[in-house]
Amino acid sequence: MKHLSVLFAALFLQNLPPVNSFGQTGDLNNLLWEISGNGLTKPSYLYGTVHMICEKDFFMKDGLKESFAKTEKLYLEVDMDDPALNMKMLQLAMLQGKKLSDFFTPEDYARLNDFFRDSLKMPLAMLNTMKPFALFSMMLLKAMPCNDHKSYELTFVEMAKAQSKEVLGLETIEDQMKIFDDMPDSVQAQMVMRYVDEFDNQRGEFNKLVENYKKQDVDALYEHIMSSPDIAGAEEALLFGRNRRWIPVIEEAMKNEPVFIAVGAGHLGGEQGVIRLLKEKGYTLSPVK
Repeated sequence: MKHLSVLFAALFLQNLPPVNSFGQTGDLNNLLWEISGNGLTKPSYLYGTVHMICEKDFFMKDGLKESFAKTEKLYLEVDMDDPALNMKMLQLAMLQGKKLSDFFTPEDYARLNDFFRDSLKMPLAMLNTMKPFALFSMMLLKAMPCNDHKSYELTFVEMAKAQSKEVLGLETIEDQMKIFDDMPDSVQAQMVMRYVDEFDNQRGEFNKLVENYKKQDVDALYEHIMSSPDIAGAEEALLFGRNRRWIPVIEEAMKNEPVFIAVGAGHLGGEQGVIRLLKEKGYTLSPVK
């Protein structure tokens, strides 16, 4: 069974529109970065992932494996080696005091029900105690142009276990899910219905995303996110605020030992991206080919 946190986190880098003209952040055609300087005795490494990808498109270069082997600990957005994570996810995905149907107009709920019945072969009534964001896990998988899915995060967890590395999180799953809980009900409903309305286009958009990822084009991945109507007005909650909160965690982690940090590639680029924020703290970030 796929890890629930990967499925729910996938919406941060999938279901995104084509790249528009946006402020470029420089030549960031690389997913793997060495972090050095500013008092570090050994370099650490930062890698940008896509949370779900078709197995045929999954790639992991020798330089990545070598860099991973040089580190002592693995940091992901959340600790995906936590045996209680799936249970926590299920608990956090459950509605308290309301039903899924309360988020939608009767007309939209009827359309959503038709979508789940026709496209996912599942009656929506089975999910009426789940929060809207939980629907994305099933919708994203259905939109992917393959049945064999691969996760960079879960692959890194397997590598960490094989090399006896501890796995840790830059934030808790409670922190991550609170982002959605703090969104107005109408915004959550709008996000779900937009996906329903544009579902037929999602495979093409997913292919464009993967194409940019395989090019290691961090700028394009960042622009994908920033041009999405789903993030409009929520940039601080979904992206910038999280990036800033991660920096002191990363700094503390790197202080005494080399670590490997893997986060969604959309968090790397931009004026408030992790690469720029670490540089502003005095670290040197160098691409590793």
